Amino acid sequence: MKRLAFAACSALLLTACQDLGQVDNGTDALDLPDVADGTISEETMKRVTERLSSDEFEGRAPGTAGEEKTVAYLIEEFEKAGLTPGNNGSWVQDVPLVEITGRDYAPLTISGGKDGDMQLAYSTDWVGVTYREDAETTLENSELVFVGYGVNAPEKGWNDYDGVDMTGKTAVILVNDPDYGTETLEGPFNGKAMTYYGRWTYKYEEAARQGAAGAIIIHDTEPASYGWNVVESSWSGPQAYASRGDNPPPMTQVNGWVQKEKAREILAAAGQDLDELMAAARKKDFAAVPLGLTASTSFSNDIRTFASQNVIGILPGSERADEYVMHTAHWDHLGRCTPAPDGDDICNGAVDNATGTAALVALAEAHAKAGPAKRSLVFLAVTAEESGLLGADYYAANPVFPLNRTVGGINMDAFLMAGTAKDVTVVGPGKSQLDLFLDKALMNDDRVTTPNPNPEAGYYYRSDHFAFAKRGVPMLYLDGGEDLVEGGAEAGAAVAADYRENRYHGPKDEYDPNWDWSGVMSDLALFYRIGRMLADSTSWPNWNEGDEFKGTRDEDCATEGAGCAPA
Repeated sequence: MKRLAFAACSALLLTACQDLGQVDNGTDALDLPDVADGTISEETMKRVTERLSSDEFEGRAPGTAGEEKTVAYLIEEFEKAGLTPGNNGSWVQDVPLVEITGRDYAPLTISGGKDGDMQLAYSTDWVGVTYREDAETTLENSELVFVGYGVNAPEKGWNDYDGVDMTGKTAVILVNDPDYGTETLEGPFNGKAMTYYGRWTYKYEEAARQGAAGAIIIHDTEPASYGWNVVESSWSGPQAYASRGDNPPPMTQVNGWVQKEKAREILAAAGQDLDELMAAARKKDFAAVPLGLTASTSFSNDIRTFASQNVIGILPGSERADEYVMHTAHWDHLGRCTPAPDGDDICNGAVDNATGTAALVALAEAHAKAGPAKRSLVFLAVTAEESGLLGADYYAANPVFPLNRTVGGINMDAFLMAGTAKDVTVVGPGKSQLDLFLDKALMNDDRVTTPNPNPEAGYYYRSDHFAFAKRGVPMLYLDGGEDLVEGGAEAGAAVAADYRENRYHGPKDEYDPNWDWSGVMSDLALFYRIGRMLADSTSWPNWNEGDEFKGTRDEDCATEGAGCAPA
């Protein structure tokens, strides 16, 4: 899941240039070559975006006829752009997936309260899925325990599960992490900035490790950074997961979300106050609270195993063809989803992410026209991002091109049509030396970087670059700025809010022939320069000192055959 609003970043960790080709960031001088601008086709962007987001592709859900059409079309466009097959002569990499579709949901029944049973209606009050490949799912009289933010972080001396046996019980969990809401970036969990402990993926994984039968997150729009409509559409209908093989990790029976006001009612039935518990959960000495209530529900599951596909194209390098620069975007969307009032039930995903996929084609086309770079340029369209970054994670776990010979890259996800901006957004600034390549590329633009107004959203962990980053490969995730040339920051915020509230993950994210592409084309010009610089450079950018991923990169670069091995 990607950024839902324009958000720019804190100042990049930039230092003065020694000259235009060498920048010293306090460690090693980096080779930042001068590159010519590319010729990027706006017509290609429009054509590919419109086609991929048409009803013909049925919302591009993995494992559907829409996927078959999407993959065939991308192969056609990659070949037309000048790429060659990127997977040992094949255009695709198979990604084994399991699709589980829940149906016939019983209400979520909460028992044991002073006023009798509460029944929460599926979709409007709560949503839930199972990760288990079971035809029937039953949660029966599972004791509810409020576990705060559901964090177990030994390195921080923090354990919300300390002293409680969760076996067979259901964890009730707050969204985000304990120091959400602070005004600074200082604190055990990076203050206002979300860490991975704040992500729903972590919370379900940790509840399962604790032996819980269920995990229910309390939805709250501000700390979640998206509304209930996004939860409802994303967590209903078919859910795809990576095949877990013969020795799967621990899994709960039910993972889900509950509306905040319904959670308030549940806690009141237990004699507890939600606001008081939220305040208590922010403190290190918080202790989990058994609620004296039980939860029950049941539903059936239709299970299908299938292989989705990543699409991979390459422009081989002229001098160091065994060193690779990645460009990533996800081709998938939600398929058919909760209908709009007019009955339209196809989530076309025009902005999210037909635009990013089209950018792969347009950038490949531009690089091919410019001739080979010194390193190889890889263009990777991944599947199942909307299901949890599954295609990107599968590639990064099973790389076609070794990660220790992958220099770094750029991820592209959801270009909003807001017009030209005075600034540029970097999701996760100050993390790696790729910031210096961005700084050099920005010398050709009249744009700046600006502080990130909502680091609490944790966007760095919510798109495909994260699958590479957590395995040590430096990746930039760039987005359009918020300070528009026409209308300033207020206009930028209005565009973002309109998309988030009316189109994001809904049937009305559709192609509009009246879109203003000027800002997108400006961003693509920047991406082209960065990609070309990385491909012509002799340097291997690393994570900055103290970054959570630097140790992984250093270890990988110490292995035999690593291109990124220290000189």
